[in-house]
Amino acid sequence: MDEVRINPDSPWFKSESGWPDEVSIKPEFPVRPLDSIISDAAARWPKSKALRFLGVDFNYKQYNQMVDALADSLYRLGVKKGETVALLLPNSVQYVVSYHAVIRIGAVISGINPTYKPLEIKHQLETIKAKYLIFLDSLYDEKIKPIRHSIDVKLFIGTNIGDFLPWHKQKIGRILRKIPWAPLPSEAIEFMQLIKSGNKPPVIELDPLTDPATYIMTGGTTGVPKAAVLTHYNLLCNAIQVRMWFYRSNQSIANLGILPFFHAFGMTTILNLTPLYGGWILLFPRPPKMDELCLSLQKETPDEGSIYIGAEVLFQRMADFPDLKKYNITKKLFIGASGAGPLHRAVQDRFENATQCPLVEGYGLTEASPVVSVNPLWGSDSQRRSGTIGLPLPGTKWKIVNKSDPSQEMGTGAGPEDIEHIGELAVCGPQVMEGYLDNPDETASHIIEIENERWLLTGDIGYMNNLGQITILDRKKELIKFKGYSVFPKDVEDLLARHDAVLEVAVAGLPDKDSGEVIKAWVVLKDEYSSSITEDEFKVWCRENLTHYKVPRYVEFISEVPKNMVGKVLRRILRENDPVYIDYFADSHKL
Repeated sequence: MDEVRINPDSPWFKSESGWPDEVSIKPEFPVRPLDSIISDAAARWPKSKALRFLGVDFNYKQYNQMVDALADSLYRLGVKKGETVALLLPNSVQYVVSYHAVIRIGAVISGINPTYKPLEIKHQLETIKAKYLIFLDSLYDEKIKPIRHSIDVKLFIGTNIGDFLPWHKQKIGRILRKIPWAPLPSEAIEFMQLIKSGNKPPVIELDPLTDPATYIMTGGTTGVPKAAVLTHYNLLCNAIQVRMWFYRSNQSIANLGILPFFHAFGMTTILNLTPLYGGWILLFPRPPKMDELCLSLQKETPDEGSIYIGAEVLFQRMADFPDLKKYNITKKLFIGASGAGPLHRAVQDRFENATQCPLVEGYGLTEASPVVSVNPLWGSDSQRRSGTIGLPLPGTKWKIVNKSDPSQEMGTGAGPEDIEHIGELAVCGPQVMEGYLDNPDETASHIIEIENERWLLTGDIGYMNNLGQITILDRKKELIKFKGYSVFPKDVEDLLARHDAVLEVAVAGLPDKDSGEVIKAWVVLKDEYSSSITEDEFKVWCRENLTHYKVPRYVEFISEVPKNMVGKVLRRILRENDPVYIDYFADSHKL
């Protein structure tokens, strides 16, 4: 792959205002298979560290050799171009090697959330038509065995989380029960045998522009589970786009592999980004506790710093960690980027004050591979703290369009009350997916052609200011309709978060016969306020500080806001388990 060359003296990075002089930059992206990022990194930096897992290091030459070996073994086992291989694995050497080995022979990879229940796993395997499954041995009995005879998987490959450890550490780990282990079923092939027996795979001809590299399950813009088809070109371009934004990254910079790689966010910003600058990934098989993470930063990461990418909750936990100073990690973090939901100013301030590391908000969605935009990482304080999702990545275009007529642009607006300029975000770029697997109707509903360009309707509602920045107000499907008013949950959450007692807050609409919907706020209080404020007192504060149609009718103090593995707030879970919601639909059913 040709190196992504960025001139640090370019006015794009050096304008006096700090903003790019050319917002509409149009780079040329190479049309190459995605796995070339590993073979190219091995050719350029063969002895540089690429991975660190459970205390064991792997350089890029070793990384690429393992990818070759597994790819060759899979090919000889009959895995063909276009077939799907599923991974039921946590972040690990096994995951990253399998990911690139599968796509190296033209097959399609699909990661499965290890916390899924058997029926959820079955649904994904059926949706993506997986014929092969690489799994963690300790997950088999609970996750796979109950559905074994109802799935059309013809080859199972098992591995243990400690397979790459020296044998004595494996033995000690099992004795001390620090390494979970379970016997493989008789039909399964050992992962390590495939690594040991493989050599160089054949070169598989493919078209990076159209051949899929991965299927990722997503609720999409409708909430109905389906598989987004992302091509080699989609993923390679998005990794390069992020690399351009993180242009100061170099070989000495580590990337914290905490976000799960089965999710597009972790896949692109960690797994696929890091080899482009020759850095290395510190792999975590599960999200670490804060003391474990800080100790790892202190002992294992370079003084030049680490890239820390995650959801807001991860940065909040570090900012509020009472023992943070004990670990002296202020020079161990290079940059932080938050996604999968809004980054609140209070969290950003606390994190930056605690770590001396810049933290910015980005935006993306699975259907865009997933990164669309990021706030400036370096620049004036006001630019990084805009409260927006920043500017589109190089090669990406966006606009706000009418929710009912995407051909109509909404222009620029001034805020959430500026109804005339609020609409749906549409994006265009090389990272926009091919479509939804076996679902042409959904694809046609959300990817439209405007002036010979493919535009993705994101389902996110917001407005654009006169600098070209966009503020997301909420998902189209989560908009609350109260007595004819359009209320955006994120807007109310931002206002409620200003209360001194609020640690976290989630807002959603509940059905109501008279008003259409009413607002409910689920609030997590800071420990010091847990016994000094009541729900009624909080509602009084809301009435004093919010316009009448944004005031929650219901307030409930809870211990924790539910989130998925990436850290995204699950408003739907709160809403659908609320007694008001349940009773409303029970009464409707009686009628």
